[in-house]
Amino acid sequence: MPQTASSPRIDWVDYAKGICIVLVVMMHSTLGVEKAAGELSALNGFIEWARPFRMPDFFMISGLFLASRIDNPWRSYGDSKVLHFVYFYLLWMTIQFATKSWGIYQTEGLAGVAQAFGLAFIEPFGTLWFIYMLAVFFVVAKATRGAPPLLIFAVGALLEMSHVATGWLLIDEFAARFVYFYAGFWLAPHIFALAAGVGRRDAGVILAGLFVWGFANYFIVAHGWSRFPGISLVMGFVGAGAVVSAGVALSKTRLAEPLRYCGENSIVIYLAFFLFMAASRSVLLASPLAGNLAAVSLLVTAAGVVGPVLLFWSVRHTRAAFLFTRPQWLRLSSRGAGWHSAPHGEIACSQAR
Repeated sequence: MPQTASSPRIDWVDYAKGICIVLVVMMHSTLGVEKAAGELSALNGFIEWARPFRMPDFFMISGLFLASRIDNPWRSYGDSKVLHFVYFYLLWMTIQFATKSWGIYQTEGLAGVAQAFGLAFIEPFGTLWFIYMLAVFFVVAKATRGAPPLLIFAVGALLEMSHVATGWLLIDEFAARFVYFYAGFWLAPHIFALAAGVGRRDAGVILAGLFVWGFANYFIVAHGWSRFPGISLVMGFVGAGAVVSAGVALSKTRLAEPLRYCGENSIVIYLAFFLFMAASRSVLLASPLAGNLAAVSLLVTAAGVVGPVLLFWSVRHTRAAFLFTRPQWLRLSSRGAGWHSAPHGEIACSQAR
């Protein structure tokens, strides 16, 4: 059945988000295992191969459905597009900070703990920077609504190509990622047209195209060209297009249904994966498997993906549902409460409108 941007859920979008969230968890899991072990794993090359498109695609898809909400009044827009992510950032920042505060105390004392916690309100904390930046991007997109889209896109592209490196995550990631988020919003009709065109192709043709892209991506990364100004921007968009194409290909079959479910609940995984990642890493590195860092990294990745989903299932009908569902009293809109299958523009963890 044909699907459009107005559909409550679109399979290829969920598959694309599923690919992204698994790649994100794999990256953090692998680098964490390597850091703890003091050596690189066999997965390190794959992590580097995915770097040019992993986050660009995630941000592009996050902006894909913005057009249906961006002209809403600031009150309703701020509730669904800003306060929504602020709530989850503050909640899970506090949880994540609690797990790290003892280590900070041991090295920097009580003053260091207080400083780190206060700074987390200004600088994105830990793995939660994606959630923080989404709130910022939604505000900027709304605030610049009256400006020519081509101008905003051009500024975003120039910022990305500048490879800003101030040391402040908020500034650096804004410069590196905003162009992809804005492109998802501004170029949404073209992205859907791309997906529709790919959908008309045979699976073999799609796979052949993905193979050619994958090899070209590998070649550029292997030669160290992927971080050059201009090349990184092009690779980000081409890679995002490849992930869209892969999502379309996967939507033709139900063999990867778990991946689609991960995409549908990507924020659930993103918020909580660090808990299961850290715990499983500690256990596995103390086990006989510790000699095979690639296997450990894959198992940690699996724990980081499956664990949050199991946690969500276990709390969604309990008083702990606030972990993934914003309480009614923290909403600017009085309509609806609870969990439902979110429109893609809400990423997941949504509230009824």
